[in-house]
Amino acid sequence: MATVQPRPTSLKLDEGMRGRIKRLAESRRRTPHWLMTEAIREYVEREERREQLHEDALRAWQSYEATGQHVTMEEADAWLAQLESGKDVEPPECHG
Repeated sequence: MATVQPRPTSLKLDEGMRGRIKRLAESRRRTPHWLMTEAIREYVEREERREQLHEDALRAWQSYEATGQHVTMEEADAWLAQLESGKDVEPPECHG
């Protein structure tokens, strides 16, 4: 399997931001390049998770509209409380 080589890209930053990045990188004993790539990686991963959550919620809503299957807030709260207290319990069963 071939490795994908990183390719350069450019970013236009004002002097204030460049200075902030440089100071932060120095305090972390990293390069500005490392700091920027890490920030971009974290942002992209967070936004991908957010997008996935949105898609999952939309699918769940569409499933509910199609089937009417659900659990009540009380059932969900009781289940989550058990999980929080350390009990390994199955989620409540859906009903229509």
